Amino acid sequence: MSALRRLPRVDTLAESPALADYPRPVRVSAARAAVERLRRGAREGVDPSGADAEGLAADEARRLVEPSLRSAINMSGVVLHTGLGRARLARAAVEQIALVAASHSAVELDPDTGRRGDRQTHVRDLLRELTGAEEAHVVNNAAAAVTLSLSALAAGREVNLSRGQMVEIGGSFRMPEIVEASGCRLIEVGCTNKTRLSDYERALTPETAAILRCHTSNYRMVGFVAQPTISELAELAHGHSLPLVMDLGSGCLVDTTRFGLPKEPTVQECVAGGADVVIASGDKLLGGPQAGLIVGRPDLIERIRKHPLARAVRVDKLTLAGLEATLRLYAEGREGEIPTLAALGKVVGPIRRVASRLRRAWKGQATVRPSVTEIGGGSMPGAGLPTFCLVIEGADPEGLARRLRLGRPAIVGRVQDGAVWLDPRTLDTSEVRPVEEALKRLSTAS
Repeated sequence: MSALRRLPRVDTLAESPALADYPRPVRVSAARAAVERLRRGAREGVDPSGADAEGLAADEARRLVEPSLRSAINMSGVVLHTGLGRARLARAAVEQIALVAASHSAVELDPDTGRRGDRQTHVRDLLRELTGAEEAHVVNNAAAAVTLSLSALAAGREVNLSRGQMVEIGGSFRMPEIVEASGCRLIEVGCTNKTRLSDYERALTPETAAILRCHTSNYRMVGFVAQPTISELAELAHGHSLPLVMDLGSGCLVDTTRFGLPKEPTVQECVAGGADVVIASGDKLLGGPQAGLIVGRPDLIERIRKHPLARAVRVDKLTLAGLEATLRLYAEGREGEIPTLAALGKVVGPIRRVASRLRRAWKGQATVRPSVTEIGGGSMPGAGLPTFCLVIEGADPEGLARRLRLGRPAIVGRVQDGAVWLDPRTLDTSEVRPVEEALKRLSTAS
């Protein structure tokens, strides 16, 4: 108890010079948080009298007043890093979002008639053009798109899904649970490694409302495996007057083999293959904002659009602005301006030169080494692209990685083999100089 008696008073700490520039409510909250941290330490045997109480309180005050969601420079070696918000938006998308956010916008107003319009008009025609689908609808994320689609098309009835496609999409959310939450009864078809067309056919009953196919975008099965093609499943479904719903998990609009990556099914290929409803993510390989894209047959999309859940997962005006701008880049043949595709398309020569430039900025032990950039974001498991990384060695790599993350700018690398690895593949040209200066400051301070 003697250690606890040496804790500073909250009111005294709140009036310390370190907190003088903050409003009183912030000073008091910061002082309380600092004292609580010291109290926990005292209970573990740490003498609080030796701690920098004012410094702790100042750290807490900064945490309270500064935005917790701030920009970061991705040098993790993962293009679509979920923790870093996945796809980085193109400049055109950022500018359009800022324009819409800074003023009122005709998100649901028909400028011609002055009457209420449909917010989907901002992206519907673009999605039709780019995917070849007859109709389209956008919601706030892909999991919502799956839930809404199944609720609208199959609630109270059976949905058939291969055992090999019962994916977990992240955050412990699993496809069987999403099907159940949609009000449907999941019918498991075939085996984990092999599901034949005959398995789907045997599973059909008068209660079957849809066949669901999930692309295994975040894992890969190899070896003794087999699945029917989209066109084979579509023919079976249509022969029994059933819709084929295709969840791409990620989804893209370009051929990924052009980047030296494995083939990934595109949205337009799924539509052409006969899928009646195709669902994709906006913020993965497509390179736009978080959104759930639903394209397909007009009668089915209309049922999805009119379902009550559609209002609960409605896309907002800022997402629409960013998505429209991103889709326009595809429509105009300017998809190379999309940062995700730009990162995938970089060749190793310039990457190595940037890594060497950053090596010269670090005033300590560091090397440039070959590595592999992962795609990430639940896309293309096992696939990667050659790269070169700046590898900083030292006694405390975890500490250095933390200082980089907490710096200005915040730089996110990875700790591997007892060193900090910084991958320049995902760097924008405008970020090279700030990273260079940050490395100089940190290495000099070390």
